Amino acid sequence: MNNEELRSKSVDELVKIILDLRKGQFNARFQKSQGALENTAPIRVARRAVARAKTILNEKRRVEAVKASTGKKKAA
Repeated sequence: MNNEELRSKSVDELVKIILDLRKGQFNARFQKSQGALENTAPIRVARRAVARAKTILNEKRRVEAVKASTGKKKAA
């Protein structure tokens, strides 16, 4: 999944994507430990995809927090 696709997702969708990627990463690591995985590239790809999705998720949450904090008036 590339950056444009991830940026078009909502926060809830990104959380679900991260969980799915982590499950896939776990399964690949498990297969590697059992000797069933010949190509170890999916482990690296999944790790980087999780990091990419988490980065975009944190950016979206930061923007929402800024919007929420600027919308409130300061108490005098």
